[in-house]
Amino acid sequence: MTDFDPKHLIRIAHENGSASVAQPLDLGARVRELRKARDWTLEQAARQAGLARSTLSKIENGQMSPTYDALKKLAVGLDISVPQLFTPASKGQVTGRMAVTRGGEEAVQITTTYEHALLAETLSAKKMLPYRARVRARSMAEFDGWVRHDGEEFLYVLTGQVQLYTEFYEPIALKRGDSAYYDAAMGHNVVSISPEDATILWVTSLC
Repeated sequence: MTDFDPKHLIRIAHENGSASVAQPLDLGARVRELRKARDWTLEQAARQAGLARSTLSKIENGQMSPTYDALKKLAVGLDISVPQLFTPASKGQVTGRMAVTRGGEEAVQITTTYEHALLAETLSAKKMLPYRARVRARSMAEFDGWVRHDGEEFLYVLTGQVQLYTEFYEPIALKRGDSAYYDAAMGHNVVSISPEDATILWVTSLC
């Protein structure tokens, strides 16, 4: 068994689904989408925005780049802010995704310092990695240096007490119900300071 390596868990999460790649925004298509969402014709939308129908048609078809003044008129006419013109609509805003992990059915990863129970493992392309950890370690000497990885991390103590060691702060004792949110690229380790192994909920962002 080896010390805990969050990168290993993060790799497992990424292997369950490839990361999505952001596509450049098509402003014309975005304007057309907003117009049709309101069930407006070109004439109606142009009138609302105070633009010529031909101008709006050219914008929607990518035949001209609107001036900032035209963008402001479009935003006012559509009753949105200018930045919203450049914000793509969420594809499938309600995805209905859900995963239920029953107690005792988690995928378990055991190391010398922690025992991890991966949660929501069946969901692919997650933006965060939740897992419950049983903290076996009792001292920093049990770790092979700092744990550090990309992203941010949230820690919540479920049972017992832990000591959170970080690279830039004094050690912090956390009891049941306490939590911490920190930059995971900063060196960090957690040990149990309870007579028994402590348990914590960890949530790591997936970059």
